[in-house]
Amino acid sequence: QVRLVESGGGLVQAGASLKLACAASGRSFSTNAMAWFRQAPGKEREFVSAISWSGGDTYYVESVKGRFTISRDKAKNMVYLQMNSLKPEDTAVYLCAADRRSGYGGSHYIAARYDYWGHGTQVTVSS
Repeated sequence: QVRLVESGGGLVQAGASLKLACAASGRSFSTNAMAWFRQAPGKEREFVSAISWSGGDTYYVESVKGRFTISRDKAKNMVYLQMNSLKPEDTAVYLCAADRRSGYGGSHYIAARYDYWGHGTQVTVSS
């Protein structure tokens, strides 16, 4: 059974940093695109960042560019999201997602392309 489990969330003040981790199990995602989305109360799920199947390309929503960095450890079957200079508007549940298709490109911004999802980790940024 495939599982994605997020960790690393918490309550921090504006300007602080957090590093989220997503541990995948049940199969290898070493050649699969993976992504982070977030969902705030009353809002739609929003793309945050993705990393291509090769790891050579990364993608970010405009509002986090220069502050967030996505990375992956293929050997550990994990993906990370380093979040710096956090703002109150970053407050949300952050969800990890993975594409079941190996070596697939295409748009990384669309939630529907991802087949596996974690339950999320809460990030709360106070002002």
